[in-house]
Amino acid sequence: MNTFLKIAYQPYKWFIVIPFVVFITMLLGLICIVIGFIFSQDAADVLAVTWSRLCCAIAPLKVIIQGQENYHHHHCYVVVANHQSIADIPIIHGFIGLKIKWVIKKELEKIPIFGLACRQLGCIFIDRSNQKTAILSIQTAKKKLSRKASVLFFAEGTRSRDGKLRPFKKGAFIFAMETGLPILPITIKDSFKVLAADSLDLTPGSVEMIAHPPIHITPQDADRLDEIMENTRRIISRAL
Repeated sequence: MNTFLKIAYQPYKWFIVIPFVVFITMLLGLICIVIGFIFSQDAADVLAVTWSRLCCAIAPLKVIIQGQENYHHHHCYVVVANHQSIADIPIIHGFIGLKIKWVIKKELEKIPIFGLACRQLGCIFIDRSNQKTAILSIQTAKKKLSRKASVLFFAEGTRSRDGKLRPFKKGAFIFAMETGLPILPITIKDSFKVLAADSLDLTPGSVEMIAHPPIHITPQDADRLDEIMENTRRIISRAL
């Protein structure tokens, strides 16, 4: 975006985009809480998809998807993605076509309405400062997931500040090994250009989401866990 358009976009961002996103988050969050209590995690998922697509549309963000032939919308996966921006959340949830349950940091549970809505959606809250507690939270939540759920991990554990891929953590791979679900590697390209970490400098643009062929992992692969993790990281990295 050139300098003139970027300046012209600022009033729209502050007076239209941000108020709209806050409003729609609160409104759909409240509805999601009610539906989650009455029905199920999966029944509330359509609201999360609606929220995601509305957020992308108002920005506006164009999401380009590649590799949809590598997965089936009615199957379950452990989705492993890189993490460049908070915009990754609506990008993946709105357009991947799976019933996604997020593994997210416990601090977000304290946000009014948003935190409870995430819990009703089946999100898994973990304490990133305590590895043992984080693994226990994942194991406990695993028992409550619906049979239609795919679980998404940002394997770096936090957002990249420069768009470069950080080292992966093992949580996603342990979860995949214990559940028998295949790993679905996802590469997110250029989302940090749309909204960089620790910034409100939102910029309209295009983001590419690339789905790679699934990687199957079983308990017999326990000794190869580091190798599988590094292979998954290479696959995601090569597409950046």
